[in-house]
Amino acid sequence: QVLLVESGGGLVQAGGSLRLSCAPSGRTFSSNSMGWYRQAPGKERELVAAKSWSDFISIYADSVKGRFTISRDNAKTTLYLQMNNLQPEDTAIYYCNSGNYYRGKYYPGNYWGQGTQVTVSS
Repeated sequence: QVLLVESGGGLVQAGGSLRLSCAPSGRTFSSNSMGWYRQAPGKERELVAAKSWSDFISIYADSVKGRFTISRDNAKTTLYLQMNNLQPEDTAIYYCNSGNYYRGKYYPGNYWGQGTQVTVSS
């Protein structure tokens, strides 16, 4: 069974930082583009950040530009999302995904993690 396992969520005050991690279990995703999504209560799941398989290109939602950074370790075994200056509106369940990047857009694939809760208090 293929799994993506997220970790690193938690409760933080506004202005604080968290780093999320996502590691695959069951197969490698080193040749895949990867992305982070989030879903807040009552809202649709939205793309937060994505990185092309070559790691040359990263894209971000406007709401997190300048605050969040997506990265991958050199072996491409773990995906990270560094989140700085967190705000209450960042509160959501965060999911990682393995998908495809093409012409400036990220297309989610079928592999999702179970999600990790991020809660930002004001």
